[in-house]
Amino acid sequence: MSAIRKSLLQLMFSGSCMRRWNDKLRPVELYEIDKQAHKMIVAWMLTLLNSREPDAARDIDLQYEVVEGGLFDYLYRLVITDIKPPVFYKICENRQDRAKLTEWVLGELRPVVEPLNAGFWERLRAYHGERDRSGLADRILRAAHLYASGWEYNVIRPFNAFDEEADYIAGSFVSQLGEMKDLKGMDDLMAGENFFSDGPSALGRFARLCGQLRFQIRWAETSRIPETSVLGHMFLVGGYAYFCSLVVGACRARSVNNFFAGLFHDLPELLTRDIITPVKRSVDQLPALIRAYELEELETRVFGPLQAAGLDALALRLRYYLGLLGDVQSEFEETVRDASGVRRLVSFEDLHANGNANALDPKDGRLLKACDSLAAFMEAHASIRNGVSSTGLYEALTRIRASFRQQPPLGALSLATLLADFD
Repeated sequence: MSAIRKSLLQLMFSGSCMRRWNDKLRPVELYEIDKQAHKMIVAWMLTLLNSREPDAARDIDLQYEVVEGGLFDYLYRLVITDIKPPVFYKICENRQDRAKLTEWVLGELRPVVEPLNAGFWERLRAYHGERDRSGLADRILRAAHLYASGWEYNVIRPFNAFDEEADYIAGSFVSQLGEMKDLKGMDDLMAGENFFSDGPSALGRFARLCGQLRFQIRWAETSRIPETSVLGHMFLVGGYAYFCSLVVGACRARSVNNFFAGLFHDLPELLTRDIITPVKRSVDQLPALIRAYELEELETRVFGPLQAAGLDALALRLRYYLGLLGDVQSEFEETVRDASGVRRLVSFEDLHANGNANALDPKDGRLLKACDSLAAFMEAHASIRNGVSSTGLYEALTRIRASFRQQPPLGALSLATLLADFD
């Protein structure tokens, strides 16, 4: 029986504490979970642009490979946290050394991952085994990884002019990304080998905007350890939503859509910043005013530029994930898409019974909202466990626990039972 365990939730969250570029001078801390979020946003763009089907949004198999490959890479990376990348790459040059390291990593991951879903665990094992890594999904993930890492390095590079490795590191990113130029979209992303070009393409500008969400801290009025970012939170919600999709038996399209809907659900906060729930509820009209401003800014700064550059497929999918098509009014509503257009369904049960098919392009709402709350619970719980607490954090835990107890299970998934594992 598939089940999400406390240990898997904590492992996913642990990337919020995993510092990157720890041997370099940094104007701001950079964390693994933020890089993974940025990587998967770039991978999403490249996946749609390089779809093998005429209708990119329907190329579920490629999206499925990219999503799971990204999660497999992240879980592996969390276990080898203390190994510096150059050392890891050196190990990988020797097949036997790489096999021994992978065997140890899989041994660490198995008790955490296998209870989730036997198929997912077997695919993770196969992914990290001896196989051909020249497929489209692998190349997309490789390009997205290099882009997100190079983007980070270009943030800290001006502060490391004295570092004798600086030119080598910067040149390495450019040369490796140059080998990916056959992928559609890479030229636009690189903008003439300059991550922060003064005149970026629409694609490069969107990637840059999303990357900036790593600098926006959640719960800004509350001291916490770790201080999670909006970007990292988005990845966490996407990962949790994918795991929950496996537990409830979602089809491939629904699982993929739930991951990307989670990955983008807080995109409007790029334009409005993170506004905490008590403030949103302090004035009756405030939520509606915030929503109207978000929609206006999204049109001006995100959808409009993408569409003007001919990237209609990206803009359309973002609208779908954010609940901005058809009669849908929120990203937290169950939706399907068929010949008649996009429409919302009345409940999780309705979606699971009548919309759980690839052809209907289904996306969860209540499940996604639950994963958003679950990620917030992890943020508050981790801080309290790390010795930094406040009335607001305890209230958040109490509120989320109560909410989950009041809600019926999502098919085979009982979130109230899951939270009972946390003391």
